[in-house]
Order: sequence, then C-alpha cells, then structure tokens
Amino acid sequence: MYKANNYFEVIVGTFVLGCAAFFLFNSLKSAKVSGIGGYHLIAKFENIDGLVSGSDVKISGVKIGTVENQFLDEKDFRATLKIKIDPNLKIPTDSSAKVSSEGLLGSKYLSITPGGDEDFLKEGEEIQFTQSSLNFEDLLGKFIFSSNDKNNNKKVEENEK
Repeated sequence: MYKANNYFEVIVGTFVLGCAAFFLFNSLKSAKVSGIGGYHLIAKFENIDGLVSGSDVKISGVKIGTVENQFLDEKDFRATLKIKIDPNLKIPTDSSAKVSSEGLLGSKYLSITPGGDEDFLKEGEEIQFTQSSLNFEDLLGKFIFSSNDKNNNKKVEENEK
C-alpha cells in the first residue's frame, strides 16, 4: 500500500514540474527574451519618471528593444538611458525618442519615431532628439489649482462690487 502511494506522489510531482516548465517557456516566449545580441544606443532626457531598466523600446507600437540601464549624466545632470535595439533594425540618425505611456495608468515605454535620414545610428551613438516624460500629477495639480484660482478671482470680483 505504501508503494502505490509513492508512485502517485512521483506522478503528481512530475506533472507539477512539467506545468512549471510549460509556464516558464511561455512567459519567456511572450517576453521575447532571447540570447540574440543587438546594438546599444544612448538617449538623454530631462525626466524619465516611470521608465525602468527592462522597459520596452517600441516603434509604432512594436517592440524593437529594451532599456538596459539608466543613470544620471554627471556633466549635465540629465537622465541617460542605455537601450538595446534588435540587430536587424537600423535607426536613422535624425530619429527622435520620447517617454510614452500605455494609457492613463499604464506602464511607461520608450517610443522611437524614425527619421528620414539615409545614415543610421551605430553602436554607442546617441539619439539627439528626445522628449521627456509627462508628469500627470503635476498636470492634475495645475488643473486643480488653476480652477481654484479662477473661483477665488470670481469671489473677489463679486465682493468688490
């Protein structure tokens, strides 16, 4: 009787390990994690709120790379991103990059808009044209306080009459 119970545990354990391997394979496949190399580019921004290492780099909504590293440039105190781009894709030198969001509360990603130049960025070169992240909290604060200022101004005008 003890032997039958032992076989059942081996079968269940094998099934659990198989399921774990299946989920691991699918998650790596959907994340597009691969050992394929690429080339690195640099982009500098005033603000990269919400963008982290591992964030996607996209062109027209299609993932073409990842953010590998972020650090502060000690010379001009700008946020600097080191990004890895698919080796089969060439980015024109006059392309621009901006920090975008996948909706109002979605995650941030780096969006690249290709330029029309015939020369392409090479390993380690910098994307010159960048647009920083919009801070929704600041925008919301400005909206709220500008509404309060308008209401206060109306009350002052009414009191003066």
